Amino acid sequence: MEFIAHSLDLAMFGVACVVLMLGFPVAFSLAGVALAFALIGWSMGAFEMSFLSALPQRIFGTMTNETLVAAPLFVFMGVMLERSKVAEELLDTMGRLLGSINGGMGIAVSIVGALLAASTGIVGATVVTMGLLSLPSMLKRGYSPELACGSIAAAGTLGQIIPPSIVLVILGDQLSNAYQKAQLDMGIFSPDTISVGDLFAGALIPGLMLVGFYILYQIIVATLKPSVAPSIPKDERVKVTTTEIFHALLPPLILILAVLGSILGGVATPTEAAAVGAIGAILLAGYRLDEKHSISITSAAVALVIALILSEFMDLRIARDQIDTKDMIAIVIAALCVVVLGWGIVTAVVRTYRNGILRTVMEGTTEVTTMVFLILIGASLFSLVFRGLGGEEMIQAALSNIPGGAIGAMIAVMLLMFFLGFFLDFLEIVFVVVPMVAPVLLQMEMPNGEPMSPIWLGIMMAVNLQTSFLTPPFGFALFYLRGVAPASVKTGQIYRGIIPFVFIQVLALIILWYVPNMATWLPHLIYR
Repeated sequence: MEFIAHSLDLAMFGVACVVLMLGFPVAFSLAGVALAFALIGWSMGAFEMSFLSALPQRIFGTMTNETLVAAPLFVFMGVMLERSKVAEELLDTMGRLLGSINGGMGIAVSIVGALLAASTGIVGATVVTMGLLSLPSMLKRGYSPELACGSIAAAGTLGQIIPPSIVLVILGDQLSNAYQKAQLDMGIFSPDTISVGDLFAGALIPGLMLVGFYILYQIIVATLKPSVAPSIPKDERVKVTTTEIFHALLPPLILILAVLGSILGGVATPTEAAAVGAIGAILLAGYRLDEKHSISITSAAVALVIALILSEFMDLRIARDQIDTKDMIAIVIAALCVVVLGWGIVTAVVRTYRNGILRTVMEGTTEVTTMVFLILIGASLFSLVFRGLGGEEMIQAALSNIPGGAIGAMIAVMLLMFFLGFFLDFLEIVFVVVPMVAPVLLQMEMPNGEPMSPIWLGIMMAVNLQTSFLTPPFGFALFYLRGVAPASVKTGQIYRGIIPFVFIQVLALIILWYVPNMATWLPHLIYR
């Protein structure tokens, strides 16, 4: 009986994984398993019910967490952009622009995937959209089904690593808590912090590296085997004008610069930048619905950019005893920009509402946000019971006893997350695994004598989690693509197509392992 009591923590983790793999709702599975094992542990004298008294405070902390406000805002931005047909125009334009070269359509898919990742960050919408629009066209032109499916599925997952990403927002919040706990356990009572902005900056170079690897792979395959990635025949090519290129690329690029630029430039926090992105997405959707009568929306977009620039270079505070002339002029201009922006937002909202877009976007945003926060509450209860059963000490002892110190522990955690990705969603891994292992890892010293960088750890985890969208049997990108692929495309072809891209992501992990500065250089340059 004593052995069973001391093994409840490990048994709880195993039962939770089994229940999740059986397909039960994540939030209720985590909470239900936790409550069941809390009662079992209490009956055996291995768990104190007082641990559960911390749950209301954790829920309140989640409700008042400003960082997590960015999640629904970024989801709203992504769903609104997906409804505004930005992806369709990008795919059509880039496909025609690059279709004259072997592998051009695959390269176009990778580029559009990167642009959509930086403007929407939603894997499901990106994979489904590109699967519906590009896959039939690629198959018609003679592309190998494996290459076409692999390219679309891999490009669709870029939204998990290229900021702004929901994964990075949630992971940043969890790592921030873990980093502070690790420092407190080490006796550091004025702990440093890690922010979502740090992870955004750290993920930028690795994300672009992955895009470059995808494109390089497309070029190599098209060079070695032109028959599997042919160009569009001359008689079917449609010339792309400069106006069409600007019309397709300029709006998403401006939105990307407004969101990421405001974060990386220190103008706004990720939550504030998410609000800017949501407003920009509304304006863009309203503009696309009626481009001939969009002076108010165009003026609003210009006003938004001007307001962001003024907030960076001028002091716009009005609650001051003395305001010099330059600041007063800037304040007046900013006030006018707010009026113009409000006018444009009202116009865009009315248009999207009349066309039925706003309702579907709000419903989609509410569903995703509710799912995320319910899982977070269930995971909070799970981690409380797990710690109450002694799971934290068990993990710390296990990782500390692995040969190789911090390196060995890090390899073990990366392998665990990689294999869990075959069966679990990224949210389950972030909410369950990261709070358990990150505080232990962040207390360990690397071979150079320095503590493990939380930014490097976060980016390594993010790239690893991205792979979970591609690995069968439960890779979500594979499910999304299977749902929209023609019947002629077999499931086995989809699975075979993603294998090279999984190896590419593993290669990216290896490079990040040996060159950690790829993840830490930009955050230190911007924020230190």
